[in-house]
Amino acid sequence: MTANQDRDNASVSGGGDDLEHGVAEGWGKVADAFRANFEAPGEVGAACSVYVGGRPVANLWDGLADREANRPWRESTIVQVASTTKGATAICAHMLAQRGELDLGAPVARYWPEFGANGKEQILVRWLLSHQAGLPLVDGPLTFEQACAWHPVIRAIEAQKPLWQPGTEHVYHAVTYGFLVGEVVRRITGKSLGTFFAEEVAAPLGLSAWIGLPEEHEERVARLHYAAPFSVEELLAGMIATTGLDADTVTAWVESMWSPGSIQMHAGGLGGALDNTSDYSTTRAWRAAEFPAANMLADAHSLARMYAATVSDVDGVRLLDPSTVERMTAVQTDKTRMYGLPPGLDIPADRSFYMSLGFWRPGPMTPMVGPGSFGHPGSGGSIALGDPDAGVGFSYVTNLWNFRPDDPRASNLAKAVRSCLG
Repeated sequence: MTANQDRDNASVSGGGDDLEHGVAEGWGKVADAFRANFEAPGEVGAACSVYVGGRPVANLWDGLADREANRPWRESTIVQVASTTKGATAICAHMLAQRGELDLGAPVARYWPEFGANGKEQILVRWLLSHQAGLPLVDGPLTFEQACAWHPVIRAIEAQKPLWQPGTEHVYHAVTYGFLVGEVVRRITGKSLGTFFAEEVAAPLGLSAWIGLPEEHEERVARLHYAAPFSVEELLAGMIATTGLDADTVTAWVESMWSPGSIQMHAGGLGGALDNTSDYSTTRAWRAAEFPAANMLADAHSLARMYAATVSDVDGVRLLDPSTVERMTAVQTDKTRMYGLPPGLDIPADRSFYMSLGFWRPGPMTPMVGPGSFGHPGSGGSIALGDPDAGVGFSYVTNLWNFRPDDPRASNLAKAVRSCLG
């Protein structure tokens, strides 16, 4: 069954993970929203999955995994989900904290002694997760090959000085987040983040999700396509509409954070290793390496199932207990100022970067299912989240990457989930 066929033909029966392609009774609005995304603003290929109470209630996919090759999107199709990866990385860290192996209030140097050089000896683990460590970039220079090798990036981070007094400000650590959290996990467990995730999260839940893709799954990867470019004026209008902030505030924010030479423009480059003009993200080398902030490949069903297991029992597996979820979802960025803003400009955290210990919380920039939701969006449009109040795991993935702040696709689906929950 596709999204363009009978939306209510599917039903739930038997074990916990046997929903065929479609939606359970009462969840037709999710199928409607998914189908509508192919009409306007348009999709190439996409998938959406919803769990409630540990059981799947929606499992949808449609379109093309590769428009040029006319290859259909199938149940087995996986796609790069960009920063949605960060949520999986945070789950791994909180699993260690729950076991008593990681103290989020301890200095990073307790686990990673070399990290403490150059003014970093008092940086706390929790500040890595909340993007308050002052390490959004590395000076480099680093090559792509060095970044894929992991340890050269770790050496560069060890030599790096914080950009601000750690814990007093915040800014998005676009790529360094994965190396920072991933190295702490490696120092504690002896396993890379991708290996820990594969063994401790993906294997128990039977997920098709990888941080470091095995070569045998290459044929399953959807090709990325890109939505039409848009003007600065359209960007500003979209952010004004989305955040509800006034035009002068949004203009000053964009000019300070995304202008050439700004911190955020440099953060994604990882000291020169990641050059967006090189198409590195389409290479086997990129997909095979571990970038725990950015290069997970997964299907929507697996991401929804993963988050479902953080808020409920899924076929006998529960990753996190309620007290862990409560601690890790406490917002942190409402207590510090965004680094790089001009003097006098203050952007409310709940209108911009509403971050807890590794997870975004609901706000205009991250539409979710309810006020208790937590998760992580990804550049291009993907998102995955959990909601402890409703027992929901939700995910949407796409291969049509759209960078507009007012992209309605994920928000339309989240709205439909809320409607079905009642």
